[in-house]
Amino acid sequence: MRTLESLLAEYNASHGNPVNKLLHWICVPLIVISLLGLLWQLKIPLPAVQLNVAAVMIGFAMIYYLILSPRLALGMLLVTALMLALLYYLDQSEVSLWRVSIIVFVIAWVGQFVGHHIEGKRPSFFKDIQFLLIGPLWLLSFVYRKFNITY
Repeated sequence: MRTLESLLAEYNASHGNPVNKLLHWICVPLIVISLLGLLWQLKIPLPAVQLNVAAVMIGFAMIYYLILSPRLALGMLLVTALMLALLYYLDQSEVSLWRVSIIVFVIAWVGQFVGHHIEGKRPSFFKDIQFLLIGPLWLLSFVYRKFNITY
């Protein structure tokens, strides 16, 4: 398995343009929450437990993050908990969570592609899928560095 530093360095290599970076600060969290919103709708029928695919995927992501960096995993756990709280609130409201999630997902990916076009370095579509898990860590690593938190 590759190290956290090598993954962040590879991600950073195609995200140097300030406009592209700004678009990623907006679009990456929107992609994550909209994807979780879509997965939230897929219920897993278990007796006495209410579970959805979003929770299962978060569990797998947290294991991966723990392997890469326990400190970043803790930060991602906090961020993810906030996202889940928002999704729970939206799911309980009159809002159509799946419709909002689809719209946000599409708009955020357009933003990603615009950012990569501006950058002039577009990773392949499959790299973008691989980096769905790394993008949020890349952003969180900037926050950690700003507050002198080692990861």
